Amino acid sequence: MSVESFIEVDSCQRAKHGQSISGDVFLSEKVKEDGRIVSVLSDGMGSGVKASVLATMTATMALNFMASTMDIRSSAEVIMGTLPVSNVRKASYSTFTIVDMASTGETRIVEHGNPSFLLVRPGCQVSVQKTALLPRRWRDRVINYSSFNVKREDRIIFFSDGMTHAGTGMRRTPCEWGLENIEIFVREQICKTPSISARELSRLLVARAVEIDGLAANDDITCGVVYFRSPRELLVLTGPPFSRARDQYFATMAEGTPGHKVICGGTTANIISRLLKRSIKNDIEQPADSKVPLFSMMKGFDLVTEGALTLCEVLRLLEMEFVPEVMKPNAAVRLVNMLLDSDIVKFAVGTSINLAHHDPSFPVELDLRRNIVKQIARLLENKYMKRVVVEYL
Repeated sequence: MSVESFIEVDSCQRAKHGQSISGDVFLSEKVKEDGRIVSVLSDGMGSGVKASVLATMTATMALNFMASTMDIRSSAEVIMGTLPVSNVRKASYSTFTIVDMASTGETRIVEHGNPSFLLVRPGCQVSVQKTALLPRRWRDRVINYSSFNVKREDRIIFFSDGMTHAGTGMRRTPCEWGLENIEIFVREQICKTPSISARELSRLLVARAVEIDGLAANDDITCGVVYFRSPRELLVLTGPPFSRARDQYFATMAEGTPGHKVICGGTTANIISRLLKRSIKNDIEQPADSKVPLFSMMKGFDLVTEGALTLCEVLRLLEMEFVPEVMKPNAAVRLVNMLLDSDIVKFAVGTSINLAHHDPSFPVELDLRRNIVKQIARLLENKYMKRVVVEYL
């Protein structure tokens, strides 16, 4: 597996109290040919459905323009000119922040109307020079452009104004939470947990903003985090190899691969247990779960689960965008948590046919393990922007 730097991107969002839909939109897209990830946070004017439509239009156009070679100022003017004009405020734009980061660390950031982004480097303060670009058509609006190189362990944090304005008028924060206090909070979290993921940090920030708002968000709150770091690797071994002659290779791979490791499947676990001479231990205090079988443990592995049923539940959770932190930690939830916290995921898939899964009485989703893995891999790559390798044995 590669040891080059990895870009982890994640976000968290809370709609304004009383609204069923957020007027903020966060989108990310991987530009594979350039090794870049482009992320956009757009805040539509107002709140609710109309604001969401404005923000979606803005974010979608911004992603397309940043992936192309169009000039940044021209791109911003096209976005502003495309959006409908508010009859009340006589303005036609939603605010946006665009973060374009390459795997080399080269970073471009375009901001219009949103609070300033934070570049957080552990142990030191970093200032970023911004260039103001004045749109030719709208002289009262400013586009800020930044270009710099990030280092490993740098985080870029950006958010809608619901975050900075949190707590406005409250006793403890009469003048809002503010950019300075947000950075202090971020550094405190990184000091507590230096390897805190983008996913967890974005959720902590939004939760804190809602708390400061008196547990009822006064505006849409969205936070995006881009974390540039060494990749976290996960190996998932599932299914016995097609030929028993490959069992030893399977066990050697399990032993020698760095990073976290998971075994999915009873037969798979028995093969590795036998060849590595390690026992499989069950947690007798583990509560029973109706959805998936119980998980086990083995020395040198982070998790041992049943195979097809657990993988099917993992696929369902990933498709539904369930948040594993708020769910009962069964085998599937634990595996989803590990997948989301990893950057490079390798599946070693044995292709020996399990005749039980061809019984007509079994659900169709249990047909072939490799098809389930293919769907999970596709989701991880396209939706969660992980780097995925699948090896069939």
